[in-house]
Amino acid sequence: MYTPPPGFPRQEVLDTHRKALAINLDARRYGTFAEIGAGQEVARWFFRVGGASGTIAKSMSAYDMAVSDAIYGHTERYVSRDRLQSMLDYEHEKNVKRLSAARGDTTAFFVFADTVAAKSFNNNKDCHGWMGLKFQTHPRDDESQIVLHVRMRDRENNLQQEALGIIGVNLLYGAFFLHHEPDKLVESLLDNLSTERIEIDMIEFSGIEFRHVDNRLMSLKLVQLGLSQAAMFDAKGDVLQPTEVLHHKPVLVLRGTFRPVTKVNIDMLKCARTAFAKAQGTSEGDIVEVAEITMSNLLSDGGALDPRDFLARADVLGAAGKTVLVSDYFEYYRLASYLHRCASSAIGIVLGTGSLVQLFDEKYYANLDGGILEAIGRLFSKDVKLYVYPMLEPGTTKLVTASSMEVAAGLAKLYGYLLDRGSLVPIENYDAKVLPILSREVFRRLKANDASWEAMVPEEVADIIKRRGLFGHAARP
Repeated sequence: MYTPPPGFPRQEVLDTHRKALAINLDARRYGTFAEIGAGQEVARWFFRVGGASGTIAKSMSAYDMAVSDAIYGHTERYVSRDRLQSMLDYEHEKNVKRLSAARGDTTAFFVFADTVAAKSFNNNKDCHGWMGLKFQTHPRDDESQIVLHVRMRDRENNLQQEALGIIGVNLLYGAFFLHHEPDKLVESLLDNLSTERIEIDMIEFSGIEFRHVDNRLMSLKLVQLGLSQAAMFDAKGDVLQPTEVLHHKPVLVLRGTFRPVTKVNIDMLKCARTAFAKAQGTSEGDIVEVAEITMSNLLSDGGALDPRDFLARADVLGAAGKTVLVSDYFEYYRLASYLHRCASSAIGIVLGTGSLVQLFDEKYYANLDGGILEAIGRLFSKDVKLYVYPMLEPGTTKLVTASSMEVAAGLAKLYGYLLDRGSLVPIENYDAKVLPILSREVFRRLKANDASWEAMVPEEVADIIKRRGLFGHAARP
């Protein structure tokens, strides 16, 4: 059974049988189950517990691609968000059209759909699926919708199917009985499961019942609860499924606190993007650029997370036009492994010289049998390059670069090897005027209402901070 991290007390967890039966006994709910790829795993629960005739208007699978296309329209990818959405829209329209006259005044219609690539004789690759629910909370109500993407970690097909059935029932139960508390709904998705079996790396709420839900916070909650190791959203705040965004694309990632975004952050990405594109022989426009924040950077010294602070960072990154990745990968080698799983392409990680010093500090790898050698081996095992931005030595005008940086004597040869083979790339085309800017100093001046901070950040970032009163700044009248 899934156990949330400390700080997330749970109420009684209903087993899957009781959840399915509670839905079947709710006379308001009536709808369609449409499942592609792993059988009728969710619908089966409702038939099994009894009373399904009061809940299920139709249950179907369309395994043949020609049949699926004939019903839902042609698609290039059958396990995709687009296919899921067409299933939800089509089946909901049919329910309303066929059933409203007879029972629309007393019935809240729903459609559950999933499209899944589970383990089979022909598929030993990534086992994942899209799952969603379009539903009315009350009869004649406008629709609400929840969409999520899952990864199945069981190694046997029957176990994957079992896990899909359970999470599908959890989704239906949460939508019908916990829709007014979306935080609890998210937390309940892995009831009677574990994160060793299922990962949820994307969730999106929409429609009338969720009009006040900020999906960025829901994405953060997935990572905070351990339901996923990472979550992604774009500059507009729309949630993204990382693999769909990064698939077969060169990826450039800048890790930071972004409290707030400074001119240094922008220059780091600009310079690294130019060098990365040249090294890959591609145009800069083909590179997916991501600003990454680790959970450790979001937590206070007491371990608390302030949603307002998180949204402020997300807002300034959005104003700068950046896609945001929130991850629980403190170690760079774990971040690189995750990105390779999503992208299967070249990875560039942008960091300052100060962060590179920490990366070569052996104390961070005491938990690995091979220590720092194992960590470095994992980090650079594939096509990964670190693009290193210079810094001024504190209190001086001395420039420290990747080429001039000193490491512990026992690591000097390893460091030199990585530098010589091009795994560490010194950034050279930097803007010297922005080097003195320190993020913590910008934040200090901002909090002190010292207007000089405005010159240290991009104009659009300064504007949104003042306009919305972010990071404690007095909002513009």
